[in-house]
Amino acid sequence: MDKKQVAIIGAGISGLLACKYCLSTGFRPIVFDAESDIGGQWAKTIKTTRLQTPKAMFQFSDFPWPSSVTDDFPTQRQVLDYFRSYATHFGLVPHIKFNSRVKGITYDGPSSETWSLWNGTGEAFPPEGKWNIAVEDTRTATTQVYRVDFVILCLGRFKDLPNIPEFPVGKGPEVFRGRVIHSMEYAAMDNDAAEELVKGKRVVVVGFGKSGLDIARECSAINGAEHPCTIIYRHDHWKLTNWAPWGIPLSYLYQNRFSELQVHKPGEGFLLSLLATFLSPLRWATSKFVESYIKKTLPLAKFDMIPQHSFEKDARSCLACYMPDAEDFVDKVEKGSIKLKKSQSFCFYDKGIMTNEDTTLIEAEVVIFATGFNGIEKLKNIFESPTFGHLITSSPRVPLYRECIHPWIPQLAIIGFSESFSNLYTSEMRCRWVTSLLEGAFKLPSIDEMRKDISRWDEYMKQTSGEYHHRSSIGVLDIWYNDQLCKDMGMSRLRKKGPFANLFEPYGPMDYA
Repeated sequence: MDKKQVAIIGAGISGLLACKYCLSTGFRPIVFDAESDIGGQWAKTIKTTRLQTPKAMFQFSDFPWPSSVTDDFPTQRQVLDYFRSYATHFGLVPHIKFNSRVKGITYDGPSSETWSLWNGTGEAFPPEGKWNIAVEDTRTATTQVYRVDFVILCLGRFKDLPNIPEFPVGKGPEVFRGRVIHSMEYAAMDNDAAEELVKGKRVVVVGFGKSGLDIARECSAINGAEHPCTIIYRHDHWKLTNWAPWGIPLSYLYQNRFSELQVHKPGEGFLLSLLATFLSPLRWATSKFVESYIKKTLPLAKFDMIPQHSFEKDARSCLACYMPDAEDFVDKVEKGSIKLKKSQSFCFYDKGIMTNEDTTLIEAEVVIFATGFNGIEKLKNIFESPTFGHLITSSPRVPLYRECIHPWIPQLAIIGFSESFSNLYTSEMRCRWVTSLLEGAFKLPSIDEMRKDISRWDEYMKQTSGEYHHRSSIGVLDIWYNDQLCKDMGMSRLRKKGPFANLFEPYGPMDYA
């Protein structure tokens, strides 16, 4: 029998992993990426970008970091070199078509509207059905259509389609006499061009996540207090100044089985629910323990930066941001090279930005939106079928079984649209699960059962993440989530030696090697 061909769209972390596991399970992968190199969002970043997660949690299970990388938080260059080494070691590069932009995908097969089983049969490869992939060569502007048996979308949630706020007519960037860009455009510049853009200018950065923080620090390092950089943002979130608050590694507080026993989980039984209720005060105390350390190391009250919600909520939503060199940030704020302005909304005027609540005028020559990306819209737009596009956007988050499979979209998997503490670690488990499904190691339940499971996770995310439900974060339930995947694949869920280790030691990528 001919090997089935699998199209993988995207050569970032998830795309490389999908390619590797397709090869190892006997399929013919073909990877399309619009860029000229691997790396996804890591290929083009801000000069000072580093890992936010310790490298022990951000590594391939069968390809550890080289001993030459000694920093716990490697630089962007070190991360890219690590990815390239992985791709070379497993022979992935010959299967990647660079400079190949996927313009759209079309399913050629029966309708899914009346199915009770995924693909109509419950099998990954039904008797009928193919995907047509329209791919443009960005160097020659020619288009070729590839016909494949299965598609794995690894588009990346934090790339390509900027999320820009909308403004009333006459109050948007069109009235501003300076320059307005998104952090994606800033990151794509070479270092000299990025410095030239902001040098000697008053810069406003919109957004106080990791990108906004990094850009503001770069601007302040270049310009000092003479031309301060203003960060304008809506909500305070907890900034981690150390991955070991009060000397205890965060992994021992949030990434072991005992920590997950303290919270309610989707699909848990009566005894686990009872235990989570009983242990919930301990979880509350853990959150306060971490918050006390952050307040000790950052003068949050002085700068009116104390979040109105718990660290626990930010952890569940993957919104807790790592802030290295916290003393340096505090020093820049106190000396005036970084200014902070909290505002729920703002508009532009000819010389800068005006906040809507108190009409504060902030003069600027450059405004940089660090407001994230519209990943769901990008995912929707890849489908030529309006029906499939609607299925993707029919709820605030992408409704996927095991965060990988849409029950009504046939012969297709989606990797990377649900967050965790370490997206590399999570993507690897999902790629192993998807390729196990492809080789027939297990079958999916009925569409009705998958819908019920998706609803359980929906409800969990609504209760724990609130307005950030759309991020589909499995934040503090990595082990519980991986247990479901292991059960499906017939793997042992207990990955350590002995009950004590399984209960109290942190779980990480190497446990699933």
